[in-house]
Amino acid sequence: MTEEQKKSDGLAREILLLARNTLLVNLRFLDLALSRFQMEPVEDSTLMTDGTHLFYNPKHILKNYMISQESTARDYLHIVFHCVFKHMYMDPSLERPYWDLACDIAVENVINELELKAVTTPKVDLQTACIQAIKKELKFATAEKIYSFLRQTMPDPGQIANIRGAFYSDNHEVWYETAGARGAGNGGSGDPHRESKEFTKAFWDKIAERMQVDLEHFGKRKGNQPGAMVQNLAAVNREKYDYTSFLKKFAVLGEVMKINDDEFDYTFYTYGLALYENMPLIEPLEYKDVKAIKEFVIAIDTSGSTSGELVQKFVQKTYNILKSTESFFSKINLHIIQCDADVQEDKKITCQEEFDEFLKTMKIRGLGGTDFRPVFQYVDQLNREGEFSNLKGLIYFTDGCGDFPTKKPDYETAFVFVDDDYNNYDVPPWAIKLILQRDEI
Repeated sequence: MTEEQKKSDGLAREILLLARNTLLVNLRFLDLALSRFQMEPVEDSTLMTDGTHLFYNPKHILKNYMISQESTARDYLHIVFHCVFKHMYMDPSLERPYWDLACDIAVENVINELELKAVTTPKVDLQTACIQAIKKELKFATAEKIYSFLRQTMPDPGQIANIRGAFYSDNHEVWYETAGARGAGNGGSGDPHRESKEFTKAFWDKIAERMQVDLEHFGKRKGNQPGAMVQNLAAVNREKYDYTSFLKKFAVLGEVMKINDDEFDYTFYTYGLALYENMPLIEPLEYKDVKAIKEFVIAIDTSGSTSGELVQKFVQKTYNILKSTESFFSKINLHIIQCDADVQEDKKITCQEEFDEFLKTMKIRGLGGTDFRPVFQYVDQLNREGEFSNLKGLIYFTDGCGDFPTKKPDYETAFVFVDDDYNNYDVPPWAIKLILQRDEI
């Protein structure tokens, strides 16, 4: 590094430290997050982070600082919020151009709502029209919601290039590196980048959870200004569930006609074929114990708060999971019960063909109030009458609150709530709670 480069790097580092200290004075609840980064100069980018390092191009920092002193502090805060909201830990199936822009918009919206003079730049005016259009359609301006909005309104990725510049602060390329990343590795064995990424994610998990607590006090001082920040924190702190894995918890052991590869010894089989030509010494077992759905109940809340389309999508999703994971026995005993304040319909399904027919002809019945108790009373009665031999569980799909039974039933029970507001529903201690977002269904 030449003397001139050392001087540029020294000035750029001082500017970044000044920006960090300015933010610390104004945003005390971000103290740990702001002090997290190890600063490393680079020549082939602008500004970026992997959650541990802050990679900066000294020329880029100096140029931006000369144009606007507030821009460095804004870019620093922009990067910190990417980490707090864990944007770099994206779903691999998402399209990168849309995800990159969605993350930038979500972060810039949070910064704008803070109304800090130390991070206010002309960029705000360029963003206003786009953010207003998004907020008009979305109740929550999280990266995931904005991503879906962009995919729907801008099907051509080339369209987003026109607005990306107004929200750009950092390069996201390092987010997508899977091996050999800059600054990766923290000792230990195995893949050093993967271990470092997991360790870093755990750090930001704790930061996000602590911030939610601190913001209660911050919100009292700042009124409603942290609204977008609270929304994003609630979204990232909400535990993510895999409905497919969840449904498998209701599986029971049963014997099906299928070759059991786990108990089949190919050594004796092939030796017999070689020795006696067409006479193997051992035949494969023609049965196997597998986990599959045999008896269970799907209860559907058909009160006025639950839309028919959403109910049908949930039933369809459940059916697709059962079908794709070989979870059906040749004969099953599935009851699909529709209930508002009373049981409105009980449809018994015994095979896949009946499930197919039910999906084609399904009609929502009820649309009254919400009361969970009638379903349990009805299922308990079916149990007493011998309708079930080994009822494993009941899944109750709802999007609202109702009256619960006071006594634990003899079977496992799960309440699946559909919720876009990141609420924390209360359920009895004997029940399993699962909260899904509408777009997850």
